[in-house]
Amino acid sequence: MSVRFVIDSLDFVRNAGIQHGRIPLLELARLHDLLFDKEGEVTYQIRGYFDKNNKPSLHLEIKGEIHLSCQRCLDKLIHVIDLQNDLILAQNEVELNQNDAEDGIDAILASNDLDVMNLIEEEIILGLAISSRHPEGECIVHQKDLTSSSMDESQSAHPFAILSSLKKH
Repeated sequence: MSVRFVIDSLDFVRNAGIQHGRIPLLELARLHDLLFDKEGEVTYQIRGYFDKNNKPSLHLEIKGEIHLSCQRCLDKLIHVIDLQNDLILAQNEVELNQNDAEDGIDAILASNDLDVMNLIEEEIILGLAISSRHPEGECIVHQKDLTSSSMDESQSAHPFAILSSLKKH
């Protein structure tokens, strides 16, 4: 198990901190229900800086490859993670609500003990599609070979041709 990386977020920004590392998928427990298997790892880099408006911010980069379960065929779906996000650190709830009102700006509440692994896991989960699926036609369900059935071209034009061929078996 990796050592948890906890930062004082505002201090991290003031010191222009940079941290990078690798996290095995086994350690991202909230992500497990979405995964086909727990193989692999993600790499991350977090950097503290002041943005153009002099607001304390974190820049987060996450890369890796995870295996999700396709919601159509339930087989393995390879998903490449390549996330980059900037998060403004709000010093209080009022500032957090103000930043939430502005479109395109993600904000989190500044913390003395921000768990970077939890932040990374949350960003991965938020970056996933609601329903992960293979592209159209790539699922195992769609790859069944209908040409091996005993129906000819004239039967395939009829909507009940497949049922007719199944009835013969």
